[in-house]
Amino acid sequence: MSVLRPLDKQPGLNTATILLVGAEDALLQQLADSMLKEDCASELKVHLARSLPLPSNVNRPRIDLIMFVVNLHSKYSLRNVEESLRHVDATFFLGKVGFLATGAGRESHCSVHRNTVVRLARTYRSPLLFCDLEVDGFRAPVAQRLVRMLQICAGHVPGVSALNLLSLLRSSENPALEDL
Repeated sequence: MSVLRPLDKQPGLNTATILLVGAEDALLQQLADSMLKEDCASELKVHLARSLPLPSNVNRPRIDLIMFVVNLHSKYSLRNVEESLRHVDATFFLGKVGFLATGAGRESHCSVHRNTVVRLARTYRSPLLFCDLEVDGFRAPVAQRLVRMLQICAGHVPGVSALNLLSLLRSSENPALEDL
């Protein structure tokens, strides 16, 4: 079984690479396209995967940030992410993994409850963003935020590390019991 590790590869000079993992190919591609349109001082690379593990025979760059995308309208999407998480080395969870829950705007159509994804993100102590990737007006701000997170995780923002990012994104309105 191939486990994805953050330090398997040396960092590329002025390069930032994100891996978007999710079962929704069209949504991931639209998000990737939006991210590539963003103004970024680094060379931005976006890789898409339906699930993990990644094929071991592929020559890929170092991955600076992994975003697991859960479609709240699909239980399969949640199961896919949960199974993929087993293929990520624990050291990635030190600020280099996040969750993106899409479909949050149409809660009446959700087959995955928001709290399920909140618990998943808390379990892995990783940031969680709610959005609606299906809506053009929401996709651009999410892409902008992901590019900024990626630059921080790649070490391209002076004075801020991936661990700082984790504490900055922690929700203060709903603290976990152990944080009280």
